[in-house]
Amino acid sequence: MSTREFRKPGLALALVPILLTLAVLALQLFYFGKFVPHIPLAIGIAITALVGIYLGHDWDSIEEGVFHVIKISLPSVSVLIVVGMIIGVWIASGTVPTLIYYGLLVLSPQIFLAAAMILCSVVSVSLGTSWGTVGTVGLALMGIGAGFDIPVYWTAGAVVSGAFFGDKISPLSDTTNLAPAVTGTNVFDHIRNMLPTTVRAMLAALAIYIFAGYFLIDGGNTSFEQIEAITTALNETFWISPWLLLPALLVIILAVMKNPPIPSLFAGVVLGGIMAMFFQGEGLRAIFTYANSGFSIDTGVAEIDSLLNRGGVQSMMWTISLVLLALGFGGALERTRCLEAVIDQIIARVKSFAGIQTSAIMTSMATNAVAGDPYLSIALPGRMYAPVYRGMGYSTLNLARGIEEGGTLISPLIPWNAGGAFVISALALGINDGNFENLLYIPLAFACWLSPLIGIFYAWSGLFSPKASAAEEAKWDADGEERIGLANATTAN
Repeated sequence: MSTREFRKPGLALALVPILLTLAVLALQLFYFGKFVPHIPLAIGIAITALVGIYLGHDWDSIEEGVFHVIKISLPSVSVLIVVGMIIGVWIASGTVPTLIYYGLLVLSPQIFLAAAMILCSVVSVSLGTSWGTVGTVGLALMGIGAGFDIPVYWTAGAVVSGAFFGDKISPLSDTTNLAPAVTGTNVFDHIRNMLPTTVRAMLAALAIYIFAGYFLIDGGNTSFEQIEAITTALNETFWISPWLLLPALLVIILAVMKNPPIPSLFAGVVLGGIMAMFFQGEGLRAIFTYANSGFSIDTGVAEIDSLLNRGGVQSMMWTISLVLLALGFGGALERTRCLEAVIDQIIARVKSFAGIQTSAIMTSMATNAVAGDPYLSIALPGRMYAPVYRGMGYSTLNLARGIEEGGTLISPLIPWNAGGAFVISALALGINDGNFENLLYIPLAFACWLSPLIGIFYAWSGLFSPKASAAEEAKWDADGEERIGLANATTAN
C-alpha cells in the first residue's frame, strides 16, 4: 500500500463531492422519478477523484481506496448472492409456501405485525444476518401480510425492525463484531451495553405494532374467502408439510453452532434443492434454473404469483451493482480524507460527553447516507472518535453502541444504502417502478430509529453512559492507545 502523504481537504472542499453527489441523487429520485442511484454514485466517485487529484493523489491511489473498501465488504456481497439462491430454491422446495400457509392459519391480522417483528428478531439473532433473515423469513411474512390485506409498508417495517435488531445484538453478526473491534472493546461487553437502548426500542415498537394491528390497520376486515383462496392455491400447487421447514431449521442450527454464515446459508440451498426434487417433483435442471434465475409459476391467484415469482442470483444483480458503487464512493471519500475532514470539524466544536455521543451517532447516520456503506459508517467514526472518549475518561463502549445505532440500524432506512437497497429488492417493494408509497416502511421500522433516539436521551441524561473502568484505563495504557482531550481535538489529525 502506498505510504505517500497527501494533503487533507478543508471543510468546504471536503463537502464538495458529498453535496454534489446528494444533489445528483435528488435529481434522479425526485425530478426524474426513478430510484436508480447507480449513475449518481458513479458520478460521485468521479467528483471525489477530481478532488483527490487536486489534493495530490493520483488515480492509482484513489482506485486503491475504492477497491479496499469493496474488498472488505465482499463477504456481505457474497451473502446477497447466496440469499438470491435461497429465495428461488426455497420457494421451489415449498419451504416459503409452507411458512405462508401455516402463518395464514395460525396468525391473526391483529397480532401479525408484532409476531412478524418477534419472529424476525429471533431468526436474525440465530443467523447473525439481517439480510438472510429479510430474504427468507421476511419474504414469507410479506406473503402472510398480503393474505391479511395488510399494507406492504407496514409488514416491511415490522420485518426490518426485527431483522436488524437481531443483527445488532447477535455475536455472530459481522457489524456486531466490527463495532467493538474498531473501538477497542469486548464483543460481549458491547452486546450487554446495547441492551438498554435496544430492548426499550423493541418494546416500544412491539407496543406500536400491537396498537396498529387492533386500531389502525384494516386487516381485521380481511376476507376469509381471500385467505382460503390463497391457502387452497398453495395446497394445490405445492406439497405442504412441516417437514419442508427443515432447510430453515438446518441454517439456524448451523449458525447457532457458530459455523460461518455463507456455508450455513448454502447448506440451506442444497437441502432445499434436494427437498424440491423429492417432495415437489422438480428436476435438477429446474433447481439450477431457480437458483440462478428465480422461481416462476402461474397459480391463477395474483397475490401468490406476485410473491412467489422471484429469487435467484440474477435478481440480486441490481442490488449488488448498487452496493459495489456505494462502497466505491465511500472508499473514495475515505481515501481522499473528505469524511475525516468533516468529522474533525464536528469534534472540534463538541464540548461535552453528551455532545460527543450525539455527534458519533449522527456521524454514523450521515456516513450511511453519504457513503451508502454500513461498514464504513461504523469503522470510520469508530476510529475517529475513540481517542476523544479516552481523553474524556468515558468507556468506548458508549461509542461502540452509538455507531451501531447510527450504522447498523439506520442502514436499511436509506434507500441507496447497501442495507436499504437489499430490503427494497428482497421484499419487492416496487421502488424501481416509481411506487414511492412503499418507502413508508422507513418511518414504520420503529425499532431502527427509536434506538438511536433513546441513545441520545441517555447521553444527555447521563443514564447508561459508563465511565472507563480501571481495567479499561490500564488496557489503554498498556496498548499505548491515543487519548485526545477536547482542547486539542482540532489538531489531533
